[in-house]
Amino acid sequence: MEDEEAEAVLRTVGRQIKMWREAVGKKQGELGAAIGYGEEMVSSVERGRRIPKPDFLDKADEVLGAGGMLSAMKEDVERARYPKKVRDLAKLEDESVELGAYTALHIHGLLQTPEYAQALYETRRPAYTEEEIDRLVAARMARKVVFERVPRPFLTFVQEEATLRRPVGGRMVLRQQLEHLLEVGRLRHVEIQVMPTSRADHAYVSGSFRVLKLRDGKTLVYLASELHGRVLSDPREAQVVEMRYGMIRAQALSPRESLAFIEKLLGEET
Repeated sequence: MEDEEAEAVLRTVGRQIKMWREAVGKKQGELGAAIGYGEEMVSSVERGRRIPKPDFLDKADEVLGAGGMLSAMKEDVERARYPKKVRDLAKLEDESVELGAYTALHIHGLLQTPEYAQALYETRRPAYTEEEIDRLVAARMARKVVFERVPRPFLTFVQEEATLRRPVGGRMVLRQQLEHLLEVGRLRHVEIQVMPTSRADHAYVSGSFRVLKLRDGKTLVYLASELHGRVLSDPREAQVVEMRYGMIRAQALSPRESLAFIEKLLGEET
């Protein structure tokens, strides 16, 4: 596991399953056979080495007569399933009334389709395992709840033109991704802008970042990195990045022009 918080949750869940199993006199193999999982999986879950699926917990709860105690742990386990960086970022997004994001190398995570996200993770070297990819894609898709939250936050995105042309996952995946951008970009609380490659003026030409305005009035900046994202909470540092984001938005195509641009790209993919 990647952090102490998640490890502690999984160890606690594992101990609870073991306690209930031993209380009814079942061996690991017997429990596995009863709930449709192998003995190795049961052993790994009890040792906190594997993340049990909701189905695992529900069936174990029923077979062991735990009275809902194991099923009740599904929410904590689900949070532990996602990497700490994703959990921390999701918390900030949940507290935001306004979120602005600039992305230079790929479609922003909140705008990605599952197929695009999976293809992106599959290109990573050294390679992720299939289980890691499934976990990361699920975590990324889970963050999309920010679009549905009430009251609606104001969400703005600036994408480099190159990210809309790069066929991550192949032409079909790209086409579906462009269609998804058009769908999201038409939401009243979302604005997507395209930074054309032909623009000579560009206030920020490297990396990716998010500007988050929280309910309490604070402004935070999240600087994205493949290995270690960083949150800037110093008001002066956040102000500098917020100013740059404003300049980028002014230099990019307007939201209306951007949707027309994406539609044009989509037409080129037919």
